[in-house]
Amino acid sequence: MSPLLRASTLRSFSAAAFLAAISMSAQTVTTTPAATGSEAASVDRSAAYYHYGLAHMYEDMAVNAGRPDYASQAVEEYKLALDADPNSTLLQDGLAELYFKIGRIREAVTAAQDQVKRNPNDIAAHELLGKVYLRSIGDMQSQQSAQMLKLAIAEYEKLAELKPDDVETRLLLGQLYGLNHDSAKAESQFKSAQKIDGGSEDVVLNMYRLYTEQGDYQRAAEVLQSIPADDRSSRIDFALGATYDQLHKPKEAIAAYRRALDDDPDNMDTERGLANALLQDGQLDEALKTFNTIVAAEPQDAQSQIRIADIQRQQGHYDQALATLKKAKPLAQDSVELNYNEALVYDSLGRYDDAVSTLKTLIDGTAHPDGKYTEQEKGNRSIFLDRLGIVYKEQNKTAEAVNVYKQMAAMGGDYAKNGYQGQIDAYRDAHQWKEATAVAAEAAKTLPKDAGVQLMYAGQLADTGDPEQGIALAKAQLSAAGNTPADREAHLALANIYVRLRKWADANTELTAAEALSNRPEEKLYVYFLRGTLADRQKQYDAAEAQFRRALAIDPQNATILNYLGYMLADRGVRLSEALTMIRKAVDLDPQNYAYLDSLGWAYYKTGQYALAEENIRKAIERNGSDPTIHDHLGEIYEKTGKLKLAVAQWERSLNEYARSLPADADPEDVAKVQHKLDNARVKLSRLNTSQQVK
Repeated sequence: MSPLLRASTLRSFSAAAFLAAISMSAQTVTTTPAATGSEAASVDRSAAYYHYGLAHMYEDMAVNAGRPDYASQAVEEYKLALDADPNSTLLQDGLAELYFKIGRIREAVTAAQDQVKRNPNDIAAHELLGKVYLRSIGDMQSQQSAQMLKLAIAEYEKLAELKPDDVETRLLLGQLYGLNHDSAKAESQFKSAQKIDGGSEDVVLNMYRLYTEQGDYQRAAEVLQSIPADDRSSRIDFALGATYDQLHKPKEAIAAYRRALDDDPDNMDTERGLANALLQDGQLDEALKTFNTIVAAEPQDAQSQIRIADIQRQQGHYDQALATLKKAKPLAQDSVELNYNEALVYDSLGRYDDAVSTLKTLIDGTAHPDGKYTEQEKGNRSIFLDRLGIVYKEQNKTAEAVNVYKQMAAMGGDYAKNGYQGQIDAYRDAHQWKEATAVAAEAAKTLPKDAGVQLMYAGQLADTGDPEQGIALAKAQLSAAGNTPADREAHLALANIYVRLRKWADANTELTAAEALSNRPEEKLYVYFLRGTLADRQKQYDAAEAQFRRALAIDPQNATILNYLGYMLADRGVRLSEALTMIRKAVDLDPQNYAYLDSLGWAYYKTGQYALAEENIRKAIERNGSDPTIHDHLGEIYEKTGKLKLAVAQWERSLNEYARSLPADADPEDVAKVQHKLDNARVKLSRLNTSQQVK
């Protein structure tokens, strides 16, 4: 086709676009190496300019105007331009780039590689090869993908050498090093980029991602915090909120998410982050309000509906929670989390058979015939099995609970330890002390090098009539140096043993040793808790309260400590309003815990709210009928409300359970008090019966 005819085919296109192309073709076309002598005579720059302009026009039509039929013409024009000026770097790079744009990758690579051979410092050619290799990562089999990653890294290393002050190149190279699991080199590139542009948000976010991938959330937070609060974008604040989530700092996460929403109020991901942080912080009403806002905007968001149901369950609105889950189920038929939450609601409603059925379905549905599971799968199965074991214990089905925990033990590792502990707890709840000790002995034999298991056995021995052997076994877990995490656990176990044996001075000595080895806040928290229980057992209530409050300062959401302190105050009739608040919070955090329900009922009793007291203590007995204290409490309520026969029955049951209890759990003073109340009630009942017979 003649140049005139070629030009005539373009008349239907924009004249402005054509003039722009011709203008671009008038750029100086560089030649490598410089043409001299006879070579210069062979260069026809006028023809090169002309064909380059047409090539650029056809390329624009093929790539940007959606006319792939012009791709071949663009290639031909580039070739004609190169015939006129064979050594032009601009034309050679342009043809290679065109091949890439129209999907002729092999030819693009070949052209770019030829350019690099001619000119090793050709930036455009290296950029093209880098793009090709980068796009190929993940599109191929693992071995080929690894090769593409290696080639991409080589290209961007060269580009970093050629363009040392280019931030984008440094970031891409850092990301590639990260993909190659070379964290040190990745960090080095990101820091180089930071030196070039210290205020770059992209640089900060890349460093943040690197640290989070390494699990170093503290450094990730520090990188994000390096940007002044007033200069942070919504992306930075969102990332900061997510990092605080990982660091278990919900209040800081809430503040970060709210700042992000101030800048980007319609971002649903940020809204979800805020809702979850509020939930973690125990702000149930605010969390519920936020999740409802999300669902109103996105009705298909099943995950948020599951969270709403979880909040409704924690607030005691069990029927509402079940209805919410039923509504969400069509949106997430196979959601393991939804079905697990449904089982929790059934358990809360006392629909134990439904809870068992749902949990069994989850366990069977996630079972592998070969018994091999990933760590995440093991973690999920352990949660399902543990909850099923709890439900069986609530039904007084000890054998079934033990069998469930045996399945957990079969998974090995820490799950084996937890499985053995579950079996022991099931037997202890049923007051089957011999069986509990046998399981502990089996665990100690099976896992002889596990200090935690040996300490578990030591505690069982001390509880069941062989305290000296238990103490000796616990002390045997102490190392010669006496300065390891295992030593801390041994000191804590010994402290527990001594508390139960009422050896107060020895318990205090062990707690002092454990505290010296406690560095992290959560480690100190447990020491403070045990010091509180030690003081409480000695009736040093002010000292006990001080220790519990030290623990709550570290973790205000700790249900165990909230319950203990609240119950201690309520039992003494001290600051009942505060006691009720604490115990209610504990119940909100763990609505199925029978001990917390008993504490709540007892606090209601102390405030004269007898109907609420009876309701909660009856719920506690439904979940554990072997605790003598709960029967004693219900007896007091029945006597106070004029149900003397029922009171007698409860106190008789309390004494029976005390008789089956371990010595450490049957304080002679408490037993004597129940006996005294029972004797008095029998006398009153006898007088009442005599009076009625006389009438």
